[in-house]
Amino acid sequence: MPWSTPTLKDVRKLTRDYVLSQLGARTLIPNSALRIMSDAKAGLAHLVLLYIDWLAKQLLPDTAEQEWLDRHGNIWLRNADGSRGRKAAKFAAGSLTFTGASGTVLPAFSVLRGSNGIDYQTTEGGEIGGDGTGSAPAEALTAGIAGNLPEDDVLSFVEIIAGVDGQATVVVMDGGVDEESDDQLRERVLERIQKPPMGGDVDDYVTWAKGVAGVTRAWASDDMGPGTVIVWFMMDDLRADNRGIPTADDVANVRAYLDTMRPVAVKDLFVEAPVPLFYDLTIANLSTDTPTVRGKIEDAIKTMELKRSRPGQTMYRSWVDEAISGAVGEDHHELTFTTTAMPEPGNMPFVGTILYA
Repeated sequence: MPWSTPTLKDVRKLTRDYVLSQLGARTLIPNSALRIMSDAKAGLAHLVLLYIDWLAKQLLPDTAEQEWLDRHGNIWLRNADGSRGRKAAKFAAGSLTFTGASGTVLPAFSVLRGSNGIDYQTTEGGEIGGDGTGSAPAEALTAGIAGNLPEDDVLSFVEIIAGVDGQATVVVMDGGVDEESDDQLRERVLERIQKPPMGGDVDDYVTWAKGVAGVTRAWASDDMGPGTVIVWFMMDDLRADNRGIPTADDVANVRAYLDTMRPVAVKDLFVEAPVPLFYDLTIANLSTDTPTVRGKIEDAIKTMELKRSRPGQTMYRSWVDEAISGAVGEDHHELTFTTTAMPEPGNMPFVGTILYA
């Protein structure tokens, strides 16, 4: 019989009944010392029951929260950077160019501020050359994706530096990653428990790839033949502006880590970014055709893709139809779309143009 934590009212009744049974009385007089003491003990007992109820959820990772989930992560997971458990936030880093008087040296640890409100600092000094320009490596002072900046973005020096103009230009400022979320950490812990290390099977490659900062999804296959493994992965948060598709540098980073983990018996290891295959669809007779509902539909399709898409996975019409039907505000519609198979194992389906008729 499953356990059900009694309510405070039930605990009070049980406590009062027990006191009455021990005294041989029929009732407890309201506001009497015995009744007040009984209710006080019942309150304490109920608090203990609530704590035990909460504690029971923390003992297993599928329901654990916050610091308890971190404890499960620390026990089960090892990340690419050697840390245990939750993947920590990373600082964006790169380089800047600046202008000013020739021969002026920009000191290391000079602080600049971006339009995003985040401060950056140079990690080394840089000298302005004869053409009036110089460069220096720099990093964000706040960890996370928010510290990443596009090329040619402009930063302003917090303090005036003699001989240096007041602004600098971003050459590259990338690599900032947010701290791993509870849901992402829980998923990795459960995968580690359900799929224990097997000395280098395909599941191990998925686990290793997900241990790299920024990697949110990964897949591995040995379909290319004995001794050959191919790994695809996504960085849904870090590369959100590119639908989660990793860059060439991301691929090289994951490949370098997998090379340190893979068994020596593996003949060939391929690490690739999925190749997007965009599919279009038409929605007609939408019950409530408003910009808000259209936005909800697009979000619902993309959420479905996060759950179902993978390299080589056929995009079924029923999946798209189901996602549209589940969008908030949608009642009925007509969908024009044909189930789309991927032409190559590395192709991955992404919704492209959605037309409304």
